[in-house]
Formats: sequence, structure tokens, C-alpha cells
Amino acid sequence: MGKSTYRDSVTGMEFVYVEGGCFQMGDLFGDGFPDEKPVREVCVEAFFLAKTPVTQGQWQKIMECNPAMFKKGPDYPVEMVCFDDTQTFINRLNQLTEGGYRLPTEAEWEFAARGGGLKQKWSGTSSLDELGDYAWYGSNANGRTHPVGLKKPNELGIFDMSGIVHEWVEDFYDHEAFTKLGRENPIHTGPGRFRAFRGGSWKRHPEGLRCTRRMGGQPNTGFGTYGVRLARSVGYWQKEEPPLT
Repeated sequence: MGKSTYRDSVTGMEFVYVEGGCFQMGDLFGDGFPDEKPVREVCVEAFFLAKTPVTQGQWQKIMECNPAMFKKGPDYPVEMVCFDDTQTFINRLNQLTEGGYRLPTEAEWEFAARGGGLKQKWSGTSSLDELGDYAWYGSNANGRTHPVGLKKPNELGIFDMSGIVHEWVEDFYDHEAFTKLGRENPIHTGPGRFRAFRGGSWKRHPEGLRCTRRMGGQPNTGFGTYGVRLARSVGYWQKEEPPLT
């Protein structure tokens, strides 16, 4: 695929082309929470998603500060960022580029985490015995973050979608959202008090790392478990941005 991956010229972030498609979104294993149901078919258009969460080095290039609690190095994920911070970061990045950077929707995030909509409990595997090969979490993270991209990627070549840091998404959080959303490119636009995030973190148990696990937080509050991963709309991809593959 000619434009399967590319590197952002400002931050150095690498992005993977995620071919769109339809999938069964929600709790396919019967052990999820009520807000992961009902399972229903949704479809997403093609988009780009960053290979890793935003790192501290990438954040500093745009924001000229490092809010992270674990200031271990530029390749560690940025954390302590709230949803509002992510919007400032994205707006500044879009001003420096051709634009189109944004947060993924919940549907896009889950589709990509599950390797393009596979029936998969965690990103890259459904085996608890293999989870440590793909994720930093409560059992192996030693109470802190680690550099991004050290674990195995999922089927799309995307790293760290289970564990390491929670990732803000574009949707408002609603525990009944799955009963309200449409089939095509669904997104819950509110109203609501909370914004959704996905993926689990370095301190979560395996249950909290599942691809379908949904949580919400105050948009103006950050913690040492809150990070971010960017998406980009396909229409903004420019041929002058050299593809990696």
C-alpha cells in the first residue's frame, strides 16, 4: 500500500494507514460492563493513527513544556495531560502543518486496537499469558511508564494500545452511548460532563486493558495515567510527506 505509513515532519510522529471497514463494536466476550453493550455493527472510514502514544519529546516540540509525572526521557509517553490540553496541542500542530490532526473517535480507536476489527480481547492478543508481550500494566510496569514501542505491535503495526497510558478520544463519555449511536462513523457529540478515554494504563489490571473497556474523565483534569494518541483524516495526507513504506 503506497501510503501505509508516514512520518509527521514537525514532531516526527509515525502514522499507520488504517483501512476502513465494518466490525462488531463492543463486548464480544461476555465479560464486559453494561456501557460496552449492546454489541452492534459500526463502520469507519479509512484514517491514519499514530503508531505510539505522543511522547514527552514530541509534546515538548509543540508545547515547549513537559507536564509528565515520569520525566524519564523523550521516548516516554507524555502523561498528566487532560482532554483540554490535547486540544491545545492539536490546534498548534495543525497550525504548523497541513492540518487534519485530531483525536480518534471511540469507534476508530477500538477498530484499530483490535487489529482492524478482529475479535480480540486486548490489542494484539486474546491470551492472558501473552498480554505481557504487548502491554505495560500493573503486573509488569513496576509502578511507572516505560518508553513507547518496546512491546509487540498489533496486527496493524500499532504499539501500546493496551496499557502504558490511557488515551483520550474525541467522544463525550456516556454509559448508554452504544444504544444511541448510528452505524456510519459513529461519535457521541454530547452533551455531557465527561470525555471518553480508552486503553488502560501502567497501573491497571488486565480487565482495565481490554479493547472494549470504556471510561470517562473530567476534560480539565489530568493524571499520571492520562496520555494521548493522535489520528489524522486521510484527505490531509500529503505526497510531499515521505512515506516510510
